[in-house]
Amino acid sequence: MKKILEILYKYQDEKYADFIAKLVPNIPRNAFIGIRSPEYKKITKEISETAKDEIPDFMRELPHNFFEENVLHSILISQINDFDEWVHKMEMFLPFVDNWAVSDGMKSKILTKNHDKLIIKINEWISSGKPYSMRVAMLFLKNEFLGADFKSEYLELVAKIRSDEYYVNMMSAWFFAEALVKQWDSALEFLQQHKLDNWTHNKTIQKARESFRIPSEQKEHLNSLKK
Repeated sequence: MKKILEILYKYQDEKYADFIAKLVPNIPRNAFIGIRSPEYKKITKEISETAKDEIPDFMRELPHNFFEENVLHSILISQINDFDEWVHKMEMFLPFVDNWAVSDGMKSKILTKNHDKLIIKINEWISSGKPYSMRVAMLFLKNEFLGADFKSEYLELVAKIRSDEYYVNMMSAWFFAEALVKQWDSALEFLQQHKLDNWTHNKTIQKARESFRIPSEQKEHLNSLKK
């Protein structure tokens, strides 16, 4: 994996490393190379052209030493076109995801066509008790299941979570704030019936009231529900 690391270091910006390290305080500064997000498109292209042979070992040999290796890993997973292979690589990687900046970048174009399989994995990951597996699961639930395939049971899946982990509870609030935008009546019921813990309940209201996509009269109603 020498070539992959050399490529990553070609795009190093130490001032940016100082900046991003402050945004991800649970990761030590020496674990950051310092690579700006737009550079990863160039990096993945260069790796595919000059270091493709290293990718299998790179994705197998975990944990990585650097934050940027984890970002790269998540991008490589997102490029997988077979759902079962995507799940396999996700489940190898998820135990080593240890910060919001990596977890929240998870995505894939193949998810929308595989909702029936994806929801099974979401249930498993939410039930895992592993903070960032739970966060990723809620991210996918938020991005994929608040539209045409929405069911109120998906709100229940998140509402029943009880955790002491800040990044789990923050994603729960983010999920419900988005649900208020896209599924107002169903999501509002969960607040009115006090189905969330107090912190998540109030944070949901705060995030929803900060949204430009919720009308002012609805924001006023939400404000009346604060605990």
